[in-house]
Amino acid sequence: MSTDPLLQPFQLKHLTLRNRLFISAHEPAYPEDGMPKGRYRAYHVARAKGGVALTMTAGSASVSRDSPPVFNNILAWKDEVVPHLRAMTDAVHDEGAAIMIQLTHLGRRTRWDKGDWLPVLSPGHEREPAHRAFTKQMEEWDIERVIRDYAEACERMKAGGMDGVEFECYGHLMDQFISPLTNTLDAPWGGDLDGRMAFPLAVLRACRERVGEDFILGIRYVADERLPGGVDAAEGIEVGRRFKQSGLVDFLNVIRGHIDTDPGLTDVIPIQGMPASPHLDFAGEVRAAIDVPIFHAARVPDVATARHAIASGKVDMIGMTRAHLTEPNLVRRIIEKREDRIRPCVGANYCLDRIYQGGLAFCIHNAASGREETLPQDIAPAPERRKVVIVGAGPGGLEAARVAGLRGHDVTVFEAADKPGGQIRLTAQSQRKKEMMGIIDWRMAECSAAGVNFRFNTYAEIDTILDESPDLVVIATGGLPNTDILTQGNDLVVSAWDILSGDAKPGRNVLLFDDAGDHAGMQAAEMIAESGARLEIMTPDRAFAPEVMGMNLVPYMRAMQPRDVTFTVTWRLTGVSRAGNQLKAVIGSDYGPTTQERIVDQVVVNHGTLPLDALYFDLKPLSVNLGALDHEALVAQAPQTGITNPDGRFRLWRIGDAVASRNTHAAILDALRLMAVH
Repeated sequence: MSTDPLLQPFQLKHLTLRNRLFISAHEPAYPEDGMPKGRYRAYHVARAKGGVALTMTAGSASVSRDSPPVFNNILAWKDEVVPHLRAMTDAVHDEGAAIMIQLTHLGRRTRWDKGDWLPVLSPGHEREPAHRAFTKQMEEWDIERVIRDYAEACERMKAGGMDGVEFECYGHLMDQFISPLTNTLDAPWGGDLDGRMAFPLAVLRACRERVGEDFILGIRYVADERLPGGVDAAEGIEVGRRFKQSGLVDFLNVIRGHIDTDPGLTDVIPIQGMPASPHLDFAGEVRAAIDVPIFHAARVPDVATARHAIASGKVDMIGMTRAHLTEPNLVRRIIEKREDRIRPCVGANYCLDRIYQGGLAFCIHNAASGREETLPQDIAPAPERRKVVIVGAGPGGLEAARVAGLRGHDVTVFEAADKPGGQIRLTAQSQRKKEMMGIIDWRMAECSAAGVNFRFNTYAEIDTILDESPDLVVIATGGLPNTDILTQGNDLVVSAWDILSGDAKPGRNVLLFDDAGDHAGMQAAEMIAESGARLEIMTPDRAFAPEVMGMNLVPYMRAMQPRDVTFTVTWRLTGVSRAGNQLKAVIGSDYGPTTQERIVDQVVVNHGTLPLDALYFDLKPLSVNLGALDHEALVAQAPQTGITNPDGRFRLWRIGDAVASRNTHAAILDALRLMAVH
């Protein structure tokens, strides 16, 4: 028996959870036609196999037709969901883990022009800023119908083999009834706390009647909205106490904050550069006040913090959700006493930001997560040992080296710089983004364990590669900023990279033209603003920084809004010329012939990168495949076997920004796809 607090079992009613770690309910947007099919199942099974005690699915599954999902949620109101659930729950149970699902009616947290174009419901007319829908105030028949929908959905979840259901009660319909900010109904469904709690308690009663006492019901609820006039901590603890006193609830999962705006959501689910586990102590206060099992999850990024949460008695079950997206084998590593092998969540929040923009959840540096049907979480040895040469030690090159090393190949990496990291090292110079180096540091440690040979301060050329007599060559040389985009004055501008690296100091009156819309532009902008400069950020798009996405934009805005920064959309920088000891910027528009001018002392351009591909093209005639890539084989995870040059000496590929300006995840995905089958 282990004495590790995290590895102690926990008895939740009749259910024995094998340890104290759970994955909180979240919607990775993997359903197909509203059903949890192969991708969804494989994702949760991988984490069950990795040792987690409980995985919670859906964040959240919709119980009603007039709760249309806005991020591809499971449709729990359809009978056809049951067999898909059963396939998933059986597979998770076979791996020794428990599995639950979160149910909800979104209320105002959706849009009327989704699904069947039905009116959005709420106990008031107040619009949610995030989804912008003006709501119908619910009538009695709406309330009765939705309660019935909850009960029928709950019954389907039990039929699908779930161990229990957690009800979403923060930001969604249940909480919209509890909060005085969103409930303007009179008694019996509004008014004082008795009236505001009537709806969630009615839902719980109806569900308990359907599923019986041997099925677990829990509530993930906001115990402090942190909004003027909203539910405060004292009332929130009373809400939890009333849930407990009802006898209908088997656990409480504590949330602090509100999610109706991007800043609010980001404070509930913090990202890198923000405090870790900011609500853990508050969850402990709730546990001390209410004698009921307490669950909690909110940026618990490391095992030490999770262990403290349990050992100190703050919570009974601690969630490490994004950490498990990054490292499915997290619990297995703890059991094996190999915590140093855990791939760290760096808090980049690429996963959640993609969901809120309508995409699938992918981890910035575990490309297999969400792709378990085709890509391996555990790398298998290759049938024969080969000589692999990789040029470039950025994230893509290091992933190629890691996978090739674990496959058992003889791997050499050439890097022109004195240290690994590429663009990640540049990004991590920002204090708020320093966690990004976890992407590099973890891979370097894995490469070292796999015996990968590194040659830093080495500018690789043709002869450098040929001297190694390679079987496989991977070019991961990345790219360099492209600022040659103006009709005149390209030589007068600097790049966002120049600002980040310190090669160019910020001016005093700066125009930053950003049509790449990525982190490089926003990081440079933040650095310029913090220098005390006057800054105008300009984009030809309707909104700035679209590649940064909502939650990641929040810290940038908080850093820049108090400073002398303006944001200009729908205008395009076309040219720059000298104006005495300053610069004249000519501004045009894609919408018409109107022009403007700016007089500034510095112009910064962020326009992506151009590939550093000279070595690739030098090597291309010497390769058996002439650099060609069979896309069908790549996607199907089959080896690349095509030979177009029988006299070639090796197989050659390029990955990441050496192909085209993309992002870290794309470079890592390129590398994993190729090397996992070679």
